[in-house]
Amino acid sequence: MTERMDLGTLAGEAYKGMARLDGFVAHSTLPKPLLELVRLRASQINGCAYCVDLHSSDAKAAGESDARLHAVAVWREAPFFTEQERAALAFTEAATRLSTDDLTDEVWEAAARCFSEPELAALVVAVAAINAWNRMAAATRMTPESYKP
Repeated sequence: MTERMDLGTLAGEAYKGMARLDGFVAHSTLPKPLLELVRLRASQINGCAYCVDLHSSDAKAAGESDARLHAVAVWREAPFFTEQERAALAFTEAATRLSTDDLTDEVWEAAARCFSEPELAALVVAVAAINAWNRMAAATRMTPESYKP
């Protein structure tokens, strides 16, 4: 697979805008490990090799265990996740798969029980941002950092 273009160079202002979204999320009170799990799960769903590589590496560097990282794809069946993480992962899946009517009131209410209103707003932005990043990276076939020669 060959990268199609360097979108960061060709659309630098768009990248800066995306970085501002990420900055908003980074300054929220959402736990950083939870954010990496959210980013990883959305990236898995979207088939974004670059972002799966990036966020699994970032999560690992932040202290995530191999067992939890490997289980993100099957989080419903794995015992490793808290109620808050499960609510965030369910919301992430539902908001990533908008066309399947998964973003039900029940999913929203479960997330609302686990997060304050400002945290829930940050989660909404975090999921929207990673989905946009996934689409840009997948469309341009960005090469995962760990693979680059």
